[in-house]
Amino acid sequence: MKCPRCGNEDDKVVDSRAVRDGRAVRRRRECLACAERFTTYEALETRPVLVAKRGGHTVAYNRSKVITGVTKACEKRPVSLEEIEIIVDQVERKLAGSGRREVPSETIGRYVLDELREVDQVAYVRFASVYRSFQSIDEFFDLLRDMGAQEEET
Repeated sequence: MKCPRCGNEDDKVVDSRAVRDGRAVRRRRECLACAERFTTYEALETRPVLVAKRGGHTVAYNRSKVITGVTKACEKRPVSLEEIEIIVDQVERKLAGSGRREVPSETIGRYVLDELREVDQVAYVRFASVYRSFQSIDEFFDLLRDMGAQEEET
C-alpha cells in the first residue's frame, strides 16, 4: 500500500478490526519511511449492481452517491456518520439479498426510506421529498399524516 504522504510502499499494520458487520476489515497502517499513519479498508469484491434510472438508462451502483443523499437528508440532524454508514450497509445488504443484477433506482430509494424511518423522522421526510419528487406542500402533509397514522398503530 502506498503512503498517501510520501508514496513509499513499505508500511506496517498497527491495528486491524472488522467493520460493516464483519464484511470488511479496517487497518491502521504506519509508513516505515515517514511515520505517517493512514487507514485502509479491505472488503470482499462483489459483482457489480446496475441501477435502472427513471429515464431508462442504467448506471453502475455507486455507494458514495447513496451516502451523499442520506448525508444531505441528515444535515443538521443528530445522525452520526457511523449511523449513515450503517444505513447504507443495510441498503447494500438488501440489494445483495435480492439476487438481482439490475435494480430500479426506486427500489434503492425505498430501501433508504425504510432505514431512515427508524433513525430520524425529519431526515426521512427530507429524503422522501426528493425521492418522491414532491411538487406541492399537500404532498408533505399527506406523508406526515401517513406517518402519524402509522405511529398510532404501534
